[in-house]
Amino acid sequence: MTLPEKTLPQMLRAQAQRQPTAIAIRQKDFGIWQPITWADYLRRASHVGLGLASLGLSAGSHVGVLSENRIEWVLAQMGTGLIGAVTVGVYPTSPTNEVAYVLGHADVEVVVCEDQEQADKVLQATAQLPRLRRIVIVETKGLASYTPAERERITSFAELEAAGAALQAAEGDARIDAALAAQRLDDIGLMIYTSGSTGAPKGAMVSWRNIRAVVPGIVDRLGLDAHTTHLSYLPLCHVAEQMFTSFVPLYLGTQVNFGESIRTVQEDLREVAPTMFLGVPRIWEKLHAAISIKMQETGGLRRALYTRALAACAPLAEKPRSAWTAGERLRHGLAYWTLLRALQNFIGLRRAAVALTGAAPIPPDVVRFFRTLGVPLVEVYGLTESTGMVTGHRRDAVQIGTVGPATLGVDYRLGAQDELQIRGDMVFAGYYKNPEATAAAIQDGWLHTGDVVREEGGHIRIVDRLKDIMITAGGKNLTPSEIENTMKASPYIKECIAIGEGRKFVAALVQIDYETVAQWAEARRLPFTHFRSLVERPEVVQLIDAEIAKGNARLAQVSQVRKVHLLVKELDHDDGEVTATMKVRRGSVHKAYAAQIETLYER
Repeated sequence: MTLPEKTLPQMLRAQAQRQPTAIAIRQKDFGIWQPITWADYLRRASHVGLGLASLGLSAGSHVGVLSENRIEWVLAQMGTGLIGAVTVGVYPTSPTNEVAYVLGHADVEVVVCEDQEQADKVLQATAQLPRLRRIVIVETKGLASYTPAERERITSFAELEAAGAALQAAEGDARIDAALAAQRLDDIGLMIYTSGSTGAPKGAMVSWRNIRAVVPGIVDRLGLDAHTTHLSYLPLCHVAEQMFTSFVPLYLGTQVNFGESIRTVQEDLREVAPTMFLGVPRIWEKLHAAISIKMQETGGLRRALYTRALAACAPLAEKPRSAWTAGERLRHGLAYWTLLRALQNFIGLRRAAVALTGAAPIPPDVVRFFRTLGVPLVEVYGLTESTGMVTGHRRDAVQIGTVGPATLGVDYRLGAQDELQIRGDMVFAGYYKNPEATAAAIQDGWLHTGDVVREEGGHIRIVDRLKDIMITAGGKNLTPSEIENTMKASPYIKECIAIGEGRKFVAALVQIDYETVAQWAEARRLPFTHFRSLVERPEVVQLIDAEIAKGNARLAQVSQVRKVHLLVKELDHDDGEVTATMKVRRGSVHKAYAAQIETLYER
């Protein structure tokens, strides 16, 4: 696949010229989907860019965005790109100290905030942000509560657009035309901060060339085209959502939909019925748990139909449709019309031509479950440093438990200790203000991913992070992710942190899935008042012990979990136990629960 030799901002102008009246974006406001054409997308982004220019920004300046997904996020991103500046995304769930670190380290001069809650974080951190010129707020409710001095630092998003429109009326398009003419593929377009699971977040510099290089592999592997539709809800400061909200749509001209909030994803999915859907493993695990619990509590006839349908379609989960026999087609058709179609409608994925999971390991049984339901779920792999997806299954050639073959344009090899190493134009430009980390990550043009892998028939299986491999007291090498994912296949277990480094056996810290365990307890009329009271019920302890035993039956004896400590609270981002992307910070958790871990190994 050959793409135009253009940057994303140049592609925005090209799409607006090619299909000005086609719908580029839809955003749901007060229950109504509002369409934005490609011409409107360019016009408003130009106004945002010129508004930023009126604040003194120019090529190379850094603009932060601190917001949930919405049209203003991409207008800020594209407006920033149209004047040759660089966008820096910040997780809206980040506490003030993390916001201050990212904005300060990235030398951000203007930050676009969704609302007063986000703006307050920035205002509290202004002493640490000497380069910050202005705060732009999208939703202005609450502005009256600011002091005059604080108000002087704030501009509304509407005012920013109006300033840009006035500048365009006075100067025309000359400033943007000049910036786009000067823009080169090797210019930095985005800075994406890593989640910081092992230390301070690092700012990965992503060039327009990196973005252009990763798109062909994504499009080819997933079978995307100009008619693809997508619901954008995962954080746009993460490369995974950037792939399908910005990268692919601007090159293919596909449509993006922004729902009302992250909390309305299920409802929005049913309304949009997108042809493509991206979910991190936790999304799929929650859907799996919701369906499993619902079917366990339903009437006998419906439960029997469900069990029969799953049994009938399970052998088809990894078999290409083109290879189905007439009998298998008939069996699937009966299951589809009696049950599976309704379940696909329930989760909003009946029209999905492809569904993805990535960003973290997922239990193979969860992938198998959704493929059995007829949802074409495939597992993909990529990093911030690879500008996103670099391996993945084809929809009709899935090998569950692997992340598929490498995509177009990706060279790979296995280095020392079977570490996956990648080469290609999608490899990022380096870490901002961190030449040591850059030199460690990219050696002789090869990106060292830090992931240990195995090759299986042309597919790549992720074994674990190189730094996470455990060596027991008996000298056995164990992969924590295999143990943890086996346990997390249970609808009642949300997190499992395996312990075993230098130990005689494997133990684990387990966090229950509060929603599903609460439903289980309520169905049995077990009283509880909060998370801790639920965890401490002996019936819940027995439930989790039984789930651990089921998982152990699928593991080698040396990998089996022999003792468990149930956490009496959820792992918390604010406490430093998980990252903004909900990845467990093992070091922090081990330190926080050191006493409980030692108790597990007492005789």
